[in-house]
Amino acid sequence: MRALVQRVSAAAVNVDGGEVAAIGPGRLVLLGVADGDDSASAERLAAKVRALRVFEDADGRMNEALDGREILCVSQFTLYGDTSRGNRPSFVAAARPEQAEPLYELFCERAGAKRGVFGARMTVELANEGPVTLLLEA
Repeated sequence: MRALVQRVSAAAVNVDGGEVAAIGPGRLVLLGVADGDDSASAERLAAKVRALRVFEDADGRMNEALDGREILCVSQFTLYGDTSRGNRPSFVAAARPEQAEPLYELFCERAGAKRGVFGARMTVELANEGPVTLLLEA
Protein backbone atom coordinates (compact mmCIF):
# COMPACT_ATOMS: atom_id res chain seq x y z
CA MET A 1 0.00 0.00 0.00
CA ARG A 2 1.36 3.40 -0.97
CA ALA A 3 0.22 6.86 0.02
CA LEU A 4 1.32 10.16 -1.42
CA VAL A 5 0.60 12.56 1.46
CA GLN A 6 0.46 16.28 0.81
CA ARG A 7 0.10 19.01 3.42
CA VAL A 8 -2.58 21.32 2.05
CA SER A 9 -4.30 24.53 2.98
CA ALA A 10 -7.33 23.28 1.00
CA ALA A 11 -8.29 20.35 -1.25
CA ALA A 12 -11.41 19.20 -3.07
CA VAL A 13 -12.58 16.30 -5.25
CA ASN A 14 -15.08 16.71 -8.06
CA VAL A 15 -16.89 14.01 -10.05
CA ASP A 16 -18.93 14.88 -13.15
CA GLY A 17 -18.54 18.58 -12.39
CA GLY A 18 -19.90 18.35 -8.85
CA GLU A 19 -17.98 18.57 -5.61
CA VAL A 20 -17.90 15.26 -3.72
CA ALA A 21 -15.71 16.27 -0.79
CA ALA A 22 -13.57 19.20 0.36
CA ILE A 23 -11.32 20.06 3.27
CA GLY A 24 -9.54 23.10 4.64
CA PRO A 25 -6.09 22.78 6.21
CA GLY A 26 -4.94 19.20 6.50
CA ARG A 27 -3.71 16.35 4.36
CA LEU A 28 -4.58 15.16 0.89
CA VAL A 29 -3.80 11.46 0.56
CA LEU A 30 -3.53 9.71 -2.80
CA LEU A 31 -3.82 6.02 -1.88
CA GLY A 32 -2.71 3.07 -3.98
CA VAL A 33 -3.47 -0.52 -3.04
CA ALA A 34 -1.20 -3.30 -4.28
CA ASP A 35 -2.03 -6.91 -4.98
CA GLY A 36 -1.35 -8.70 -1.69
CA ASP A 37 -2.16 -5.80 0.63
CA ASP A 38 -4.39 -6.60 3.58
CA SER A 39 -6.37 -4.95 6.37
CA ALA A 40 -3.30 -4.79 8.62
CA SER A 41 -1.52 -2.71 5.94
CA ALA A 42 -4.49 -0.34 5.69
CA GLU A 43 -4.72 0.11 9.45
CA ARG A 44 -0.96 0.60 9.87
CA LEU A 45 -0.80 3.19 7.08
CA ALA A 46 -3.87 5.04 8.36
CA ALA A 47 -2.29 5.33 11.80
CA LYS A 48 0.95 6.60 10.27
CA VAL A 49 -0.87 9.22 8.17
CA ARG A 50 -2.75 10.48 11.24
CA ALA A 51 0.41 10.62 13.37
CA LEU A 52 2.72 12.36 10.87
CA ARG A 53 4.17 15.54 12.34
CA VAL A 54 4.35 17.78 9.27
CA PHE A 55 2.71 20.97 10.49
CA GLU A 56 4.75 23.81 11.92
CA ASP A 57 4.81 24.49 15.62
CA ALA A 58 5.25 27.93 17.23
CA ASP A 59 8.97 27.80 16.40
CA GLY A 60 8.36 27.11 12.72
CA ARG A 61 9.54 23.48 12.90
CA MET A 62 7.56 20.62 11.38
CA ASN A 63 6.56 19.14 14.70
CA GLU A 64 2.74 19.15 14.93
CA ALA A 65 0.43 16.25 14.12
CA LEU A 66 -3.06 16.52 12.61
CA ASP A 67 -4.58 18.23 15.70
CA GLY A 68 -8.09 18.92 14.39
CA ARG A 69 -7.12 19.31 10.75
CA GLU A 70 -8.82 17.18 8.09
CA ILE A 71 -7.83 14.40 5.72
CA LEU A 72 -9.13 13.90 2.19
CA CYS A 73 -8.33 10.54 0.57
CA VAL A 74 -8.47 9.74 -3.15
CA SER A 75 -7.98 6.24 -4.56
CA GLN A 76 -4.99 6.23 -6.92
CA PHE A 77 -4.05 2.90 -8.52
CA THR A 78 -1.57 4.73 -10.77
CA LEU A 79 0.84 4.93 -7.81
CA TYR A 80 1.68 1.37 -8.88
CA GLY A 81 2.43 2.28 -12.50
CA ASP A 82 5.62 0.58 -13.70
CA THR A 83 7.48 2.23 -16.59
CA SER A 84 10.67 0.15 -16.38
CA ARG A 85 9.92 -1.52 -19.72
CA GLY A 86 8.93 1.46 -21.79
CA ASN A 87 6.81 4.56 -21.79
CA ARG A 88 3.38 3.02 -21.32
CA PRO A 89 2.81 2.23 -17.64
CA SER A 90 1.89 -1.27 -16.56
CA PHE A 91 -0.43 -1.56 -13.56
CA VAL A 92 -0.09 -5.28 -12.86
CA ALA A 93 1.12 -4.60 -9.29
CA ALA A 94 -2.07 -2.69 -8.43
CA ALA A 95 -4.82 -4.62 -6.69
CA ARG A 96 -7.97 -5.50 -8.60
CA PRO A 97 -10.90 -3.20 -7.71
CA GLU A 98 -12.74 -5.91 -5.75
CA GLN A 99 -9.69 -6.23 -3.46
CA ALA A 100 -8.69 -2.55 -3.42
CA GLU A 101 -12.04 -0.92 -2.65
CA PRO A 102 -12.63 -2.55 0.77
CA LEU A 103 -9.05 -1.68 1.80
CA TYR A 104 -9.49 1.90 0.58
CA GLU A 105 -12.70 2.16 2.62
CA LEU A 106 -10.99 0.67 5.69
CA PHE A 107 -8.08 3.11 5.35
CA CYS A 108 -10.49 6.06 5.10
CA GLU A 109 -12.49 4.88 8.10
CA ARG A 110 -9.40 4.41 10.28
CA ALA A 111 -7.84 7.69 9.14
CA GLY A 112 -11.11 9.60 9.63
CA ALA A 113 -10.84 10.81 6.04
CA LYS A 114 -13.34 12.37 3.71
CA ARG A 115 -13.27 10.55 0.38
CA GLY A 116 -13.37 10.72 -3.33
CA VAL A 117 -15.40 8.15 -5.29
CA PHE A 118 -13.56 4.87 -5.71
CA GLY A 119 -12.99 4.05 -9.38
CA ALA A 120 -14.48 7.30 -10.67
CA ARG A 121 -12.80 9.77 -12.96
CA MET A 122 -12.12 12.61 -10.54
CA THR A 123 -10.76 16.13 -10.67
CA VAL A 124 -8.64 16.87 -7.62
CA GLU A 125 -7.90 20.45 -6.63
CA LEU A 126 -5.33 21.28 -3.98
CA ALA A 127 -3.25 24.04 -2.54
CA ASN A 128 -0.07 22.23 -1.48
CA GLU A 129 1.31 24.02 1.55
CA GLY A 130 5.05 24.30 2.05
CA PRO A 131 5.07 22.43 -0.27
CA VAL A 132 5.27 19.26 1.77
CA THR A 133 4.74 15.93 -0.01
CA LEU A 134 5.73 12.51 1.37
CA LEU A 135 5.55 9.00 -0.07
CA LEU A 136 4.65 6.37 2.53
CA GLU A 137 4.52 2.59 2.12
CA ALA A 138 3.04 -0.06 4.36
